[in-house]
Amino acid sequence: MEKIRSFIAIELSGEIKQALTRLQSGLKSGSRTPVRWVDPNSIHLTLKFLGDIDINMTGKITAAMEEAVRGLHPFQIEMSGLGVFPNPRRVQVVWVGLTGEVEKLAQLQKRIETGLIPLGFAAESRSFMPHLTLARVRDRATPYEREDLGRLIEGTRLEVDYRMNVASVHLIKSQLTKEGPVYSRISSVVLK
Repeated sequence: MEKIRSFIAIELSGEIKQALTRLQSGLKSGSRTPVRWVDPNSIHLTLKFLGDIDINMTGKITAAMEEAVRGLHPFQIEMSGLGVFPNPRRVQVVWVGLTGEVEKLAQLQKRIETGLIPLGFAAESRSFMPHLTLARVRDRATPYEREDLGRLIEGTRLEVDYRMNVASVHLIKSQLTKEGPVYSRISSVVLK
């Protein structure tokens, strides 16, 4: 049976991808910390990482997504501030936070999570924290470089808040290549 690496996500608007490109450019010029920047055209809001799945499961997963969005109307989220995991002194991941109708976003994520349990997908042990990953610090980065990047992130403010209408959710295939992941949409469901 053919396996595909996949996840469920919300795709970003072109305006937000452009804003992330500008934001990354400013951060790149302000730090020498070795990081791997995520291509803004590949950034998405992951609701559930599925891992390697049997390709024959995609129909059942899409049906679970359709059930999860039933009765939910489109809503808005917006970019809001920068942050890091796990903390500014030991930066591993740089991200952009999200605000707006995050309670609806959390409800959507929870419904997807719950709907996939009968299909054999375990529930996440960590609580859902909506964010957009901008960069991952490389293993070779020194403690000083990580802390330096943390100071840069703490001192950087988003100039403008960007809003995005969430009207659909997508099952996405992730193909890992030497140049980075290549994403392709398998199915989509619409919030009505």
